[in-house]
Parts: sequence; C-alpha cells; structure tokens
Amino acid sequence: MDGNKRENIKVGCKVAIVLKHDQRSGKLTEGVVKNILTKSLSHPHGIKVRLKDGQVGRVKQLL
Repeated sequence: MDGNKRENIKVGCKVAIVLKHDQRSGKLTEGVVKNILTKSLSHPHGIKVRLKDGQVGRVKQLL
C-alpha cells in the first residue's frame, strides 16, 4: 500500500513512519495512527500522521 495517498491510511491502522530528525538516515518508527495531519489527498513524501504515542512523521509503509 502507498503511504503517499490519504485514502490508504485510516485511524487505528499500523504504519511505519519517518520522524523529522530521522529523515536523513531514513530510520523508520512503527506505531498506530491516532490522527491524520495532512489535509490534501496525496503528498509526495508521505502523509503526515500522529501516532498513539504522540510521535509525528510521514508514512513510508502500511503494515
């Protein structure tokens, strides 16, 4: 599934995101989506979400 399209991401689904400070290394962080922060239907770098633990990043993979 594509993390660049908002329609693929639902609240409660498990995702792998890249945090702002991990963008250079590409390190992924796994978690469950609490809020979808990007309002547009798609974004070339991934839809921005907030995880249940409060971390914010862009979706790279849906798990």
